[in-house]
Amino acid sequence: MNSERPRPVGGQETAAEGHDASSAPAKSDESAQRILQLLRDELDGLDRTLLETVRRRLDCCCRIGLHKRDHAIPMMQPHRIGVVQERAAAFAAEHGVSPVFLRALYELIITETCRLEDEIIGVPSTSA
Repeated sequence: MNSERPRPVGGQETAAEGHDASSAPAKSDESAQRILQLLRDELDGLDRTLLETVRRRLDCCCRIGLHKRDHAIPMMQPHRIGVVQERAAAFAAEHGVSPVFLRALYELIITETCRLEDEIIGVPSTSA
């Protein structure tokens, strides 16, 4: 495992940033636990935001699936998948995030999106 302290992504600073453990006086266990709890609370909030964003994305994809079904647009749009993957790769490069990680994440998201669209498009339209 790397002994370097991980850096925040996107230039965001956490509550514990800016303190070099080797030059700072030793913190009490209580203080260390309080900081850890603050960081975990921050992470929990970010997770809620991430999960809500994924839910909203999947909801939007379902609406796209309904539109495709109602207008006889083919489900597979390979060029669109490429656009999404390229945007993720550019984000990774710009923000110092692992491109391998983002590619794997988007492969999962795209697989779920395709599954949902396939279910929707396979269902007959209820519109007249």
